[in-house]
Amino acid sequence: MGGRVTRGRVCIVGAGSSGIAAAQVLAARGIDFDCFEMGSDVGGNWRYENDNGVSSAYRSLHINTSRTAMQYAAFPMPESLPDYPSHWQIAEYFDAYVDHFGLRERITFRTEVVKVVSTSSTNEGRATGGYDVTVRPLGRSREATTRRYEHVVVANGHHWDPRWPEPGFPGSEQFPGTQLHAHYYRTPEVFDGKRVVVLGIGNSATDIAVEASRVAAETHLTMRRGAHVLPKYMFGMPTDHLTSSPLARGPFALQKLGMKAMLRLAVGKMTDYGLPEPDHEVLEAHPTISDDLLTRLGHGDITVRPNIDRFDGPKVCFVDGTSVEADVVVYSTGYKVSFPFLDDTVVRAEDNHVDLYRRVVSPDHPGLYFVGLIQPLGAVMPLAEAQAHWVADLVAGTVTLPTAGEMRAQIAAYDEAVRKRYVASKRHTIQVDAHAYRAELEKERRTRRSSSA
Repeated sequence: MGGRVTRGRVCIVGAGSSGIAAAQVLAARGIDFDCFEMGSDVGGNWRYENDNGVSSAYRSLHINTSRTAMQYAAFPMPESLPDYPSHWQIAEYFDAYVDHFGLRERITFRTEVVKVVSTSSTNEGRATGGYDVTVRPLGRSREATTRRYEHVVVANGHHWDPRWPEPGFPGSEQFPGTQLHAHYYRTPEVFDGKRVVVLGIGNSATDIAVEASRVAAETHLTMRRGAHVLPKYMFGMPTDHLTSSPLARGPFALQKLGMKAMLRLAVGKMTDYGLPEPDHEVLEAHPTISDDLLTRLGHGDITVRPNIDRFDGPKVCFVDGTSVEADVVVYSTGYKVSFPFLDDTVVRAEDNHVDLYRRVVSPDHPGLYFVGLIQPLGAVMPLAEAQAHWVADLVAGTVTLPTAGEMRAQIAAYDEAVRKRYVASKRHTIQVDAHAYRAELEKERRTRRSSSA
């Protein structure tokens, strides 16, 4: 294993939507960096059949937030694109982004970050950062090398490590049909003429159930709890345009009241379509967005079922005592937050929870930052861009951080706010409201400006 010291530089892990945002901001600030990407191109999860082996994109995937809500501030999407572009169009946008800013040649492709080890020390009572980063080229030459950096930006995404039901349902190991996680779904041919059960009520679950219902003999959508299903358009405009209105910046109770009234006018009650009554108010869970689900339910092409209880041979048995025979079961049960290159002694993601100040900074490891590790009511990309600006400030020394104790107090306050607002779920441990979170980052940058800046 060789060693190369790259003092003062930043290591960016991943060239997906968050990694390239970090690269663009650092480059614009004149901060030197290395960016390592397992695949042959940028785009991460949005590059269909990405050869990095971890993309979750299926062939029909389109974005669920509108073009204007998803675009980077530094490089808006072309107005020629539709309101909700496909994954192919998003990948082309990312290509144009990195080429416009000259970032492509600064990314080392087909290279995996296999280990990040802290080399921090204490100087005059203050901890100083430093990390040994081991990278390994993929392909024939697999010799790993280690380089030292003062800063590491983790941007490996959080929709690539599928979370299966834990524990598994009794009898699932003896089920003679096909069981797959939504992460591995690509095209509906796998459902052709089959009896299909889809578990979940999130965006992937509803998309897959809708696609299955067009070719399958039967399609059943099973879920633990109900959800508020938002259409992509309300009153002739993309729904998230409404969340950019002055109403969205008002008190949370007023936001809920306004969205509830608009949703009732636009689509009616969820129970009118055979869905269970949600056990939470609108905006208290990550939204499920689908124009097609409610129509397919109304047509009788999808049957709503309660949660799975167990398997009995080819039968899927539900908690209400009913059962159906199935050929394919799809688990749309989300993803684990994972950092395989970080030791648990550095950062531990337990039940998808990571202790980070303002969702970015590790209070115990100076120079370690996380970009894009959020699940917003809105789009990740512009928020990752905003996070990257703060990281650039910290790297350049133009802003300071509070004490470790103050950072931990903020983390505890964030955790408590999440528990109060959102349904208890692993998907909500990194939830943020786009407008409030952006304002939080801007205030942090403004109020903690260094005296030497």
